[in-house]
Formats: sequence, structure tokens, C-alpha cells
Amino acid sequence: MRLTKLEHAALVIENDGTTLIVDPGSFTTPITDAAATGVEAVVITHEHGDHWTPDQLQRILAKSPGAKIFAPEGVALVASGFDITVVAPGDSVEAGPFALRFFGGRHAEIHSSIPLVDNVGVLINEQIYYAGDSFFIPEGLEVDVLAVPAGAPWLKISEVMDYVLAVAPKRSFPTHEMVLSAPGKNIANDRIEWATEQGGGTFFPLKPGDALEI
Repeated sequence: MRLTKLEHAALVIENDGTTLIVDPGSFTTPITDAAATGVEAVVITHEHGDHWTPDQLQRILAKSPGAKIFAPEGVALVASGFDITVVAPGDSVEAGPFALRFFGGRHAEIHSSIPLVDNVGVLINEQIYYAGDSFFIPEGLEVDVLAVPAGAPWLKISEVMDYVLAVAPKRSFPTHEMVLSAPGKNIANDRIEWATEQGGGTFFPLKPGDALEI
């Protein structure tokens, strides 16, 4: 597999000539025709606009009309114009060469005044784990590659570090970073790298457009 990081929370994962796209939202540049071609499935972790937009989905479906969209119920309610397959924690589905397992259930708290929304983490082919906007830990699993949130209104860096220490991935890279300045990204990367190395793992400071072979 080949994982390419896009801006913010969006990931493009290629396997056996087909593609899986995760969380193509408003902080991500428009999905290109090349990336939108041959898409088997799209995973949306939750309903917030920085993780999906109608325009991004329409770009993908224009090139890959048969692409399946997997998302929690909250997304299906707000994205009523799209054919969403609702998934929940504990579900496992297959889409072409992609085996997807879903975890979690709720978005991390931003503030007590802001309602919590549905959120699912996804484990892709038993190798890549991304928890969406949460720190949900998949108990009992050895995580090869962990997508680590670097900056958000719902986190502080100590929580990020504890999360990485608890998961102890073999490899990690930053995601959800477009709310940070360039110096802020460097600070977050340093902390994530330290936490990853405590478990014997390796940190990859991927920037938008960078790829990781898995």
C-alpha cells in the first residue's frame, strides 16, 4: 500500500490499483482528477466540515461514480444527498482490496457547550489506524501506522503524547495540522516523535503530498 497525506485530515491510500480516500474536507485542497479516479471507497469519520464537504465528494464521484461512502449516522443525516453506508463502532466491511474496521463512537469534547457528534476511527487492512477527532485506543491491537492529530480545538499536546505512548505504533505521522502555524507544526512534530520513539517506533513528519510505503 501507498499512503499519501493531503492537507489537514485527508489521506489517499492506494492498493492493488484502487484507492481509498479518508476525510476530504474544507481544509484540504480540491481533490484532483487523478486522485479521484479509481476510488473504491471514501471514509468520513464525522460530520464536521474540515473532514468532508459536498464539493469534495462530488469531485470524487464524478470520476468514480461507483465509490462507496462509509460514515457514521451523523454524517448520513447531514449528507442526505449522498448514498452513505452507515457504519458504527464494531463494524467491519470490505471495499475492494480494503478491509475496514471501525472503532470509537463519539467526537472528543471541544467544550461542554458544544454538542458531541458521532465519530468513528478506522483501521485499514489491519495496518493503518486513524481515530478521527478522538483519542480512541483500539485495545489489544498492534498498530503499524498511526495517524496522529497534531492540532485542534479539542486537544492539547500532552494528550496527544499520552495517546501515542498508549498506542505505541511502529510508525506514526501527523495529521489534523492545518490549524497550526509552521513553527507550531514543528513543535507538535517534535513531541509526537518523542512519544513514538518511546515505544520503539519511527516518526515520519509527512507534509501534504508526501507518501509512505506500507
